[in-house]
Amino acid sequence: MKAKLAKLRSFGAVAVTASVLIAGGLGNPANAQDYPSERLDWTIAFGPGGGNDIMARTIIDILQKYDLYPADITAENRAGGSGAVGWGYVYSNAGDPYQISTTSGSFITTPLQADTPWKPTDFTPVALLATDDLLLLVKGDSEVETLEQFIARAKEQSPTIGGIGAVNVDFIVPTLLAKQAGFEFEYVSFNDAGELNTALLSNSLDAIMANPGEVLGLIESADMRALAFSGVKTPDTISGVPTFAEAGYPNDVSLPRGLILAPGVSQEAQQWWIETMKKVVVTPEWAEYVKRGSLTENVRYGGDFFTFLENTQNAFADILREAGAIQ
Repeated sequence: MKAKLAKLRSFGAVAVTASVLIAGGLGNPANAQDYPSERLDWTIAFGPGGGNDIMARTIIDILQKYDLYPADITAENRAGGSGAVGWGYVYSNAGDPYQISTTSGSFITTPLQADTPWKPTDFTPVALLATDDLLLLVKGDSEVETLEQFIARAKEQSPTIGGIGAVNVDFIVPTLLAKQAGFEFEYVSFNDAGELNTALLSNSLDAIMANPGEVLGLIESADMRALAFSGVKTPDTISGVPTFAEAGYPNDVSLPRGLILAPGVSQEAQQWWIETMKKVVVTPEWAEYVKRGSLTENVRYGGDFFTFLENTQNAFADILREAGAIQ
């Protein structure tokens, strides 16, 4: 274990300070002798194969490879209700430092649309690790080859567009596009990336919104065709695909890929995880995950992550109200 930790230091890990700013004030120094010592219950709020699932299992693999967590880790997919089931489970275990979960766009949007007992800022913030942007895709053999062709057809006949979550970033991005380009569409929500992809490939949908990391293989095999990317710059892994902004339809919407603990967890446990994630994000495995998933690295810890969640929820709420998706 000492050798592995020494190897991590060689990657450039930076020691954290003895305290961390959180929503309620300054954290106390962590005492690694007290925490952790028990099995970790890792909730994945969506089904297997999606962006949330991939990120969670990547972090778990890194924790285990470098012996960063001293006990067993049990990962369970608790899908349903656009993340409401999984995060609701973590919320119901308030005060338990062994309840942890990864976040996505639905972590912010689901409480805006559904009557959940929790909101993003109720949880103990550990870290924002990256932001994830989306591709608009059609089936590989579709006659639609460009975004402009898609829009032209959409104006003639409203398309069905699928995505993960009912009122998620997957819904917000095409909503902004439809408003800017002047067409209407029907949105179909899914909890599972596999089901979403199958729906497009079986001609049940006209298009889908998906994270690049979830569909890169299907693009390379020509089973799917990417029309536009919602981020600022198209990743090298999908070069040749224009951004929405480059096509004349700008947006500023990304999915937060982060890590949270149950509400009311001690500052000691929060600090331990902040220190640990600072080791995770400097591993070559994490760098490969970010590259492979075409993510934008955006790391913020503790109180900075809390502020990001608060500000992003307010921004998403404004967009969804304007679109008539929420009151």
